[in-house]
Amino acid sequence: MEKLTFYALSAPEKLDRIGAYLSERLIRDVGRHRYGYVCIAMEALDQLLMACHCQSINLFVESFLKMVAKLLESEKPNLQILGTNSFVKFANIEEDTPSYHRSYDFFVSRFSEMCHSSHDDLEIKTKIRMSGIKGLQGVVRKTVNDELQANIWDPQHMDKIVPSLLFNLQHVEEAESRSPSPLQAPEKEKENPAELAERCLRELLGRAAFGNIKNAIKPVLIHLDNHTLWEPKVFAIRCFKIIMYSIQLLSHLDANSRSAATVRAGIVEVLSEAAVIAATGSVGPTVLEMFNTLLRQLRLSIDYALTGSYDGAATLGTKIIKEHEERMFQEAVIKTIGSFASTLPTYQRSEVILFIMSKVPLPSLHHPVEMGKTGENRNRLTQIMLLKSLLQVSTGFQCNNMMSALPSNFLDRLLSTALMEDADIRLFVLEILISFIDRHGNRHKFSTISTLGDISVLKLKVDKCSRQDTVFMKKHSQQLYRHIYLSCKEETNIQKHYEALYSLLALISIELANEEVVVDLIRLVLAVQDVAQVNEENLPAYNRCALYALGAAYLNLISQLTTVPAFCQHIHEVIETRKKEAPCMLPEDVFVERPRLSQNLDGVVTELLFRQSKISEVLGGSGYNSDRLCLPYIPQLTDEDRLSKRKSIGETISLQVEVESRNSPEKEEREPAEEITYETLKKAIVDSVAVEEQERERRRQVVEKFQKAPFEEIAAHCGARASLLQSKLNQIFEITIRPPPSPSGTITAAYGQPQNHSIPVYEMKFPDLCVY
Repeated sequence: MEKLTFYALSAPEKLDRIGAYLSERLIRDVGRHRYGYVCIAMEALDQLLMACHCQSINLFVESFLKMVAKLLESEKPNLQILGTNSFVKFANIEEDTPSYHRSYDFFVSRFSEMCHSSHDDLEIKTKIRMSGIKGLQGVVRKTVNDELQANIWDPQHMDKIVPSLLFNLQHVEEAESRSPSPLQAPEKEKENPAELAERCLRELLGRAAFGNIKNAIKPVLIHLDNHTLWEPKVFAIRCFKIIMYSIQLLSHLDANSRSAATVRAGIVEVLSEAAVIAATGSVGPTVLEMFNTLLRQLRLSIDYALTGSYDGAATLGTKIIKEHEERMFQEAVIKTIGSFASTLPTYQRSEVILFIMSKVPLPSLHHPVEMGKTGENRNRLTQIMLLKSLLQVSTGFQCNNMMSALPSNFLDRLLSTALMEDADIRLFVLEILISFIDRHGNRHKFSTISTLGDISVLKLKVDKCSRQDTVFMKKHSQQLYRHIYLSCKEETNIQKHYEALYSLLALISIELANEEVVVDLIRLVLAVQDVAQVNEENLPAYNRCALYALGAAYLNLISQLTTVPAFCQHIHEVIETRKKEAPCMLPEDVFVERPRLSQNLDGVVTELLFRQSKISEVLGGSGYNSDRLCLPYIPQLTDEDRLSKRKSIGETISLQVEVESRNSPEKEEREPAEEITYETLKKAIVDSVAVEEQERERRRQVVEKFQKAPFEEIAAHCGARASLLQSKLNQIFEITIRPPPSPSGTITAAYGQPQNHSIPVYEMKFPDLCVY
C-alpha cells in the first residue's frame, strides 16, 4: 500500500487507471462473493483518496463513486455499511478542483432507502438506518457549499432527505412509548438513529439560506399531513422545536383552512409551542402578517361554526362541522396569539394591539358591520374573539408611559365597545383596561370586593404619579369616568362586572391618581350612589344593592389611601351603620353565591349614605379642592355613548348622516347630485379620450408649422403675439400703478364734473409716520 501510494503521488496521471483497475477488480470480487478482497480494494481506494489531491483526482473519484454505488446496491448489509463509511470519508475531503458533471442523485435515493430499512434483525436494521443517515449527512456536506455541484435544495432531493430523517425521529418516538427494558437501554444509547437524525436535521436547516428554507420546511409539513401527526401534536412540536417556526407553517395553516378543526387546532398549538423560542435570527414573516394570518383563521372558524360547513351553506354533500371543535380551535388560536405576543418587545406589541383593535367591527360609518340576524351573530362572535385576543396580548404588557400604552385612537375604539348591549363584550373591555393600567401586579389583590378595616394586609405596591400619567389623565380622565359611570348603570351587569369596575377604580387610584383625580373619583362614586338611590333607570334590586356595595368598598379603600382621619372616620361610621341596619348595601352580603338583598330600597335614610357635603368638608380641611368636591358629577354624554348600543346599525348610520347634514351650513345651497349611471361613466371616458386626441393633434400641427413654415411667417406670428402681450401688460400696469386721489384736492372738468388729478406715486408727499 505504501508503494502504491508513492507511485500514485509520483505519477498522478496514472491515478485514473489505478482507480479503473481497482474498480474492475472490486466489481468482479463482489460478483464472486470474495468479500475479503472487496474490503482490501475499498481500503486501498480510501487511502489513495486521502493521500492524493492533484488536479487529475476527478477521474479517480468517478471510479471511486462507481465502486461505492456497487457496494450500496448489494443486498449484504455489511457491504452497504462499508460503502457508506467510504462515502462519508470522501465527503469530508475538500477538493482542490471543482467537478462540473458529478451527480449524487443515486446516493440521495439509496441513502434515503436505507433510512427506511425494515430488516428482520433489529441490530442490523439499526446499523443500516444509521448508515443511511450518515450518508445523507455526507451528501449535504459535500454539495451544500459548492455552487458547481448538484443543488441539494431542489425539491426532488429535499422530498427524499427530510422525510427520511423525520421517519427515524418518529420511529424512536414510538419505540420510546413502548418503554424498552432498562437492561437494553444502555446498549441502545450509543446507537440511536433518532439523535443522529436530529443532529443531521439541525445541520441541514442550519446551512439553509433564506431562499432555500422553503424547500426544507415543506416536506416536514407534508410528512405531518400524510401521517396525521397534527392531532397528537407531540411529534409535531418536537419537529418545530428543532426547525423553529417559519412562514411556511403559517401558510400551511392557510392551506389547511378547510381541514377538520382538530387538525387546524394541532397546527396552531404547534405554533404556540414554537413561539416560546426566541425569534431572533429565525426565518419568519413580518409580525403583523403573522397576526393577520391568525386573525383570518379566527374569522373563518366563526363562519364555519355559524354556517355549519366549509362552503358557506350546509348541503347534503358537505362535511358537518362540530361547533365544540371549532370553539376548541378558536381558543387555540387565541392562546397562540398570546404566546407570540409574549416574545415581542414593547413597541412591537403596541403595534399588534392597535392592529387587532382595528379589526374589531364597530357600528359606525367608517367601520360597517353586517346586517341581519346572521350578521349580528357573526359581528358579536368576531368582537368577542378579537377582544379575547386583545386581552391575551395585553396581559403582562408593561409600559411606563400611559400615553403610549393607550393612544387616543385605540382608547376611543375600545371605550366605544364598552357601551354595547352585550355583557360579555363589556366585561372584556374592562379586563383589557385593567391589564393596561396595572403596572405593579396589584390587580389580583382586588379580585374580591370587600370593606377591609386595614388595607395594609393587601401589601399594595404604590408609586407616585409620574408627569406622563398626569398628562394622560388630564386628557382622558373625563372619558374614562363617563364610561365607568355608564357601565355601572347597565341592567345586565353581573357580579364579574362589578368586580372588574371595582378593580378598575382601585387601580386608577393607585397607578394614575393625583389630588385632582382622587377628587373626581370620589365625585364619580357618589354619583353612582345617587343612581342607586334615585333609580331613574328602574334597575333591579340586585343592581341597586351592588352599586351601594361598590361605592362602600371603593370609598373604604380611597379613605385609607388618602390617610385623612376625618374622612376615614365618616366612611367607617356609615359602613358600621349599614352592618347593623342594612347589610344588603355592603359587598359582604351582595357579592356572594347567594346574595341577601332587600326589596325595599326606596326610602334609604341619610345615615346609610355617604354624604357629599360631609366628605367635601373633611377633605377640604386637608388641602383638597372642596369647591370641586361639592359639585355633583355629571357625565359628558356624547353621541357614541348610546348610538352603538340602543339603536340598530341602520338607525345609527342614518342618524349620523342626518346629524352631519343638519349641521352643514351649505345644506340649502347644495344642488342635487347628478345621477351616475353606466352611460355617464362611458361618456366621461369617451370625452376624455377625445380631448386627449384633440390636444395631441394641436401639438402635432404646431410642431409641423415650426418645421415647415418660412422664417418670415414664423417671425410675424411671434411678433404679433409679443405686441399683444405688451398691450395687455400696459393695461395691467395702468390699472395697478394709478394712485388714489391726490391730497391736494380735485379739479373741476367740463360740465362741472369733479375729476381726480392723478399724481405719480414717486411724486406724492407722505406724512412722516409713513416713512420707515
